[in-house]
Amino acid sequence: MSVMDAEDYAIAHTTQPSPAIARLRAETESTMPWPGMAGGLVETRLLEALVVATRATRVLEIGTFTGVTALSIAERLGAGGVVVTLEVDEKHAAIARRHFDASPAGERVQLVVGNALETLQTLDGPFDLVFIDAWKPDYVAYYEAVLPKLADHGVIVADNVLWGGAVLDPAGDPQAEVLVAFADLVQADSRVDNTLLTVADGLLLIWKGRAD
Repeated sequence: MSVMDAEDYAIAHTTQPSPAIARLRAETESTMPWPGMAGGLVETRLLEALVVATRATRVLEIGTFTGVTALSIAERLGAGGVVVTLEVDEKHAAIARRHFDASPAGERVQLVVGNALETLQTLDGPFDLVFIDAWKPDYVAYYEAVLPKLADHGVIVADNVLWGGAVLDPAGDPQAEVLVAFADLVQADSRVDNTLLTVADGLLLIWKGRAD
């Protein structure tokens, strides 16, 4: 079985998106030059599973894009739950905002437009789930900013850490090099435990280590 066959099989055995998410995905795929930035079905369902497993009520997303993952997470949150999602590009935010406004789950989303590192300084924790999917050279800075705001039972998920396999030989690829540096930093960080999943383009899951 090829990698593509395995991915197709995984998608075929993953719960399909809600109508609201399907509409947002369709617009993203038809209008965005890099629709893959929205995150695939398996990835977003995994994030939803983490919401359920951690019983999350407060979620932070760094990198909204068109809002697929934020809205997917919002659909899984209970009453009083909130997703705070940060986006630097107003054009992307406008698409996300329109779909949030059209969905009942959208009332659980707080979209903040601006520089994420500056916004993070203004946010109070704790957050039960943090999803990092933004400017790759800032991954270390995002990580250091959110770790103190992570709930004791919380999980950080960093996307694209495989970078299409380029991290295996990153020389000459600046994006791959910074992602390798980020993964190495997390791996050596005694404050946390972590695991790197080969789902989608690589997801690095991080949670607080045991205080033995």
